[in-house]
Amino acid sequence: MSVLAVTEVADPMPGDRSRKGVITLVYLCVFLVFACFVSLSSGPTGVGLHELWLYFTGHSQIMEPRDRVILEAVRLPRTGLGLMIGAALAVSGAMMQGLFRNPLADPGLVGVTSGAALFAVAALALGGGLLAPLSALFGVHFLPLMAFMGGLMNTLLLYMIATRNGATSTTVLILAGIAVAALSAALMGLMIFMADDRALRDITFWSLGSLGGATPLKIWTTLPFFVVIMASMPFVSKGLDALILGDAAAFHMGIPVQRLKRLVILAVAAACGASVAAAGSIGFVGIVVPHLLRLVIGSSHRFLLPASAIGGAGLLLLADSFARTVAAPAELPIGVVTALIGAPVFLFLLLGRGNGLGLRNVS
Repeated sequence: MSVLAVTEVADPMPGDRSRKGVITLVYLCVFLVFACFVSLSSGPTGVGLHELWLYFTGHSQIMEPRDRVILEAVRLPRTGLGLMIGAALAVSGAMMQGLFRNPLADPGLVGVTSGAALFAVAALALGGGLLAPLSALFGVHFLPLMAFMGGLMNTLLLYMIATRNGATSTTVLILAGIAVAALSAALMGLMIFMADDRALRDITFWSLGSLGGATPLKIWTTLPFFVVIMASMPFVSKGLDALILGDAAAFHMGIPVQRLKRLVILAVAAACGASVAAAGSIGFVGIVVPHLLRLVIGSSHRFLLPASAIGGAGLLLLADSFARTVAAPAELPIGVVTALIGAPVFLFLLLGRGNGLGLRNVS
């Protein structure tokens, strides 16, 4: 029996819930607009709702120059990056849960997080020594480039290990992912041991996650990977619905199972690798958001994937707003905030409402 075969994603409330799915999407869009305004108006400076109204109604010329600069150079890029990363992480989690037929799955299972973290720690710990030539060559882009390459390389390595004769075993993929994650953690420990005090501080803050380094260039760098996973949603939703019945049943229903697995794994690797590269490690968004939405709209990925994108984006923006204001002018790491929100919710869902999650014993 596979590691994750003890549970299987099932619809806790079977039946056609298309109307509820549409209504939920409408409410989530309203929630996202609210989260965007909160994000744009939050911070230690005085850019509030009045300034936002002037800016978006074409009267930015009567704003204070300082407020306009803060809005355009700091808050708009930060909100845009938060939108993309929150949506990418939540959709990646929903796809992984559908692919593995398990509500506990997340992008870390395919090695994205461990690979990105390993290469990012290498960039921070060795950027002034062994990797100094590369650091000088790429400048400020060195860290995100290394993180993205680490996530992608780990994912491709695990995919090759798990694929035999054109068939990808999810069990082998998960077990290999656990082994590679352990190896990555050991190598990270070795590099942290070798790092100096400054590098240790940088590694600590990067590992906790932050949107503070958002720039227009970082948004344009992340945008192609965000587009990839968003564009893949209509092509994988039907197949993920069929996979709930198992690989064999999905194949007999005409679903190209192996092609579907490759598309999902590569889309998740690209999106999560770029997200980790841009903002560091941000947890629980990819697990909690699809969980909560599955309770409301069921397991139909036609609604679950876009709802996860909108919900994940809104949740991350609100978490970032809280991180900026609760200890202003200091700023909490956003990974700490998402963990403080996500961990209790996740435990409540598991312990208090396990049946509502669609956990089905298959042993």
